[in-house]
Amino acid sequence: MREGGDPQVERSEKKRLWIVSELYYPEDTSTGFHMTQLAEGLAEFFDVNVLCGQPTYAHRGTIAPKFERHNRVNIIRARGLTLNKDVVPFRLLNMATLGLSVFFHAVRRLSKGETLLVVTTPPTMPFIVALAAKIRRAKYAVLVFDNYPETLVAAEKLGPDSVVVRALNLANRWLYKHAYKVIAIGRDMKKLIEEKAGGTGAPVELIALWADLDTIKPVPRDQNALLRELGIENKFVLLYSGNMGTTHDIRTIYECAERLRDDSEIHFLFAGEGAKRKWLERELAGKHLPNVTLVDRHPRERLTTLLNACDVALISVVDGMRGVSVPSRITNIMAAGKPVLAMTDPASEIALIIDEEGIGRHVLPGNSDDFLAAIYDIRGRTNELADMSQRARTAAVERYRLEDRIGKYAEVLGSSGTSQFLQESFTKQSEILKD
Repeated sequence: MREGGDPQVERSEKKRLWIVSELYYPEDTSTGFHMTQLAEGLAEFFDVNVLCGQPTYAHRGTIAPKFERHNRVNIIRARGLTLNKDVVPFRLLNMATLGLSVFFHAVRRLSKGETLLVVTTPPTMPFIVALAAKIRRAKYAVLVFDNYPETLVAAEKLGPDSVVVRALNLANRWLYKHAYKVIAIGRDMKKLIEEKAGGTGAPVELIALWADLDTIKPVPRDQNALLRELGIENKFVLLYSGNMGTTHDIRTIYECAERLRDDSEIHFLFAGEGAKRKWLERELAGKHLPNVTLVDRHPRERLTTLLNACDVALISVVDGMRGVSVPSRITNIMAAGKPVLAMTDPASEIALIIDEEGIGRHVLPGNSDDFLAAIYDIRGRTNELADMSQRARTAAVERYRLEDRIGKYAEVLGSSGTSQFLQESFTKQSEILKD
């Protein structure tokens, strides 16, 4: 497909796979980046066609071609408003207009028996795609990055027993019952989906996230330009990098920073965007904490520098998030070879990874006393941090490789030609380990 041309002129002998995601290349935020890597990897096995929207996050304002072929993937960008997503009414308008456009594209372009993979971003998209698939007698698989309505309940946007929550749970049961596959990205998430879909016979698969090993690598601390630029190269740095959304516990980290403001050795570094960033900015403007630095989100090409600008990386979610979501930053932190200190449920996927790989500590969300004690504890384990770092990087290379995940997705979505691909991935792993 030539840029600007109609994607239907492209012909392939491979089985056609449609991937539907609001965010896709050139977006390089978490969902956009992961879906781009996934689609391009699956192009080894399928004739991949992506149906997505225009950039609305890091590349908001960019007008990408309506039709484009990029890295063996045919991209169709549906029309929709791209208003400021941080304004709730605008975000709802974005979702509604994009959803309507995606629906008409899908009904027009789908053929009987074809397979779609739709991600739960935004949460209305799977239902729109499922309806289109039903009309065209196609199959759809749902990739769950976030469980709804649980995300909204954890963010205190909805009450657990509200009418909206009950309606969404009923809708999810219909969605799961008629799905070709439902894919979870964490063990806790798989368990929650199976509980929600109980009795429907929904085929739930587990395919974990992967690490960005091509972009992110460990870099010696004394070579980190950001630490020098900020003048904190001699501090014990705790880094929170990534989304500061409504389901992330920023407040408890900030409370600990307040209590440690007179400790000249410990420094907190925040980087990222999200609903809670403005709250953090207001708090810092009023308190002027000398041990806290807030920087802008770093583009992906500078992510190695950012993730290496610390001694320990932080992950924090609010209470009630077990099985709801798996912060993708965990695999990138591991790729950078950094220990992890997390606020999360002990049965969550994040806690399971930390314990299995021996790469840090975790405590329950919302308790600044416990989190402060954990900071002191991991700060005192100076001799163990290097071993944690090595274990984190080794785990990323050996057990969180993109090639393994692509092979699993290809198998789950109906491809049988994965053996040679996986063999080549083992060769690549050996080369990474040598480096």
